[in-house]
Amino acid sequence: MSQAALKRTPEAPEASESPAVRLRNVTVRFTTERGAVTALDRVSMTVARGGFLTLLGPSGCGKSTLLRVVSDLIPATSGEVEVMGASAAAAREARNIGFVFQDASLLAWRTALENVELPLEVGGGAEHRGARSPRELLALVGLSGREKAYPHELSGGMRQRVAIARALVNDPKLLLMDEPFGALDEITRDRLNVELLRVWENTGATILFVTHSIYEAAFLGQQVLLMAARPGRVREVVDVPLPTPRGVEQRETPQFVELTAHLRRVLETC
Repeated sequence: MSQAALKRTPEAPEASESPAVRLRNVTVRFTTERGAVTALDRVSMTVARGGFLTLLGPSGCGKSTLLRVVSDLIPATSGEVEVMGASAAAAREARNIGFVFQDASLLAWRTALENVELPLEVGGGAEHRGARSPRELLALVGLSGREKAYPHELSGGMRQRVAIARALVNDPKLLLMDEPFGALDEITRDRLNVELLRVWENTGATILFVTHSIYEAAFLGQQVLLMAARPGRVREVVDVPLPTPRGVEQRETPQFVELTAHLRRVLETC
């Protein structure tokens, strides 16, 4: 069984430090009208704290299901799930997990700043207020001066920036992102990829990022976890040899071209 082990610097983590995420033989089955469906089949992976892992694979391979298991939104049928040294439920209750979906899902009647503040107003969120204020987080994602704007006054890319700031407001140690830029145009997507790497460097959060884009997976990740479908399982873990910080010009390098060609070949056999 393949495993993914990530770190942001060449130094290995302390032996006593648990990884950000550890899955051991995780299987997820759903019951449907047509019978039982296996979404994940004995998936094992380890992600060190501070890492950036991209998940790539065909539709229906269980990428989103994997994120939902890690975030405690759905239970694993069998296997072990550990997040920040504890159960996924404990990590969620401690507000150690932030989630960004493909749809920004902002409240139309609240301003950008008020949308970012929302988690602090719900379920004791204020007790887990992060080191950065909501206003500072909007500045971090490039939205200084747009604090009073309503969602309909923002572009799709801006709305996703607000969603990222909202996910960071409790200072989570783990940020899960499920195709957050999938509906955006290519230029906006490239810009947000670069900005996301800057946010990652500034926050130190561990990021698990689901995408259908080979180029996005290779550009963002320290490693790419390739998944095969029916049932979802780990096919291969590929190291990304690109240096950091990264710019879109690196997509024209021989290293990047070779990497994306390999990812494509693997996907064609999934």
